[in-house]
Amino acid sequence: MQRRALLRSLLCLPVAAAAAAIAGVPAGVPFHGDATPAPQAFPARPVRIVVPVAPGGSADKLARTLALKLSEKWGQPVVVENVVGASGTLGAAQVARAKPDGYTLLLGGEGVTLNASLFKTLPYDASRAFRGVSKAVVNPQILVARPDLGVRSLQDYIALARKRPGEVTLGLPGNGGIAHVAHEMLSRQTGIKVNYIPYAGGAPATVDLLGGHIDATLITLAAVTDYVRSGRLTALAVTTPYRSKALPQVPTMAQAGAAGFAVESWQGLLAPAATPADVVDRISRDVAAVLDVPATRGQLEDAGYVVVGSSAQELDAALARDLPRYASVILASGMSLR
Repeated sequence: MQRRALLRSLLCLPVAAAAAAIAGVPAGVPFHGDATPAPQAFPARPVRIVVPVAPGGSADKLARTLALKLSEKWGQPVVVENVVGASGTLGAAQVARAKPDGYTLLLGGEGVTLNASLFKTLPYDASRAFRGVSKAVVNPQILVARPDLGVRSLQDYIALARKRPGEVTLGLPGNGGIAHVAHEMLSRQTGIKVNYIPYAGGAPATVDLLGGHIDATLITLAAVTDYVRSGRLTALAVTTPYRSKALPQVPTMAQAGAAGFAVESWQGLLAPAATPADVVDRISRDVAAVLDVPATRGQLEDAGYVVVGSSAQELDAALARDLPRYASVILASGMSLR
């Protein structure tokens, strides 16, 4: 009897309310029946940033800075995971295959575009696998020489390399990296030829330069800022189209005589290509916000970085522009990693 009375009363209710009553859902609580639950606002769970290089380097330090600040802003853990190997392609491949929902991001840089031409085959299509989230910082590359080499400017360096073709030894932080490509662009523009000495990173190249075992190196500015300030290395020029706030006395290559020269090495976040635009834009805005905190910005700028915090659209445009530009230099020079 009680059940028939309940059913008769439910006939007078709207369908959704009746269904809620039968299911025992309290009044006023949204009820979706068998429909898919309403999606939660991003981020609703931990976010992972894949760093395709070993811990301790500039990329890893930036990733951990972003992870800490974004975790504070989102109220969710942001975990850094180092996936090392194959010049960064192992980590990149992992992100390319990840679910495109914003919860797996890549701490990437210009290596994404360089590897597209340096490797004959990749486990992903570099031109289609990712979408930009934010170019967080630019790492100006700087050409530095040992003081007893006797060069004080980019023009001195070019003159010496022309006088002694193939004899000036230039240390590279890695074979096929942005320093290699940038110097090859300079060589093609000025007609010089040097003896490239590749190292397994910027630190050993710097040690050998300080020890007088090589003549010069083209390296991330943040790696040698203190040595330039102390006079242990001579700074000749930076590759960016603007001077660094950390070393404002050092001219750009364009200012020093290599007209139109401009190469930006950068680090930032990328996501799988199909990640929804609203999620990408949310992450991009929040990255820009945490980088704009004076203490964070000041710390990064003093180390030699240029803080950018670009939009997703600006990074996508940079990726599309740099891919063919670097490919032409790599293919013409014969650089290859596999």
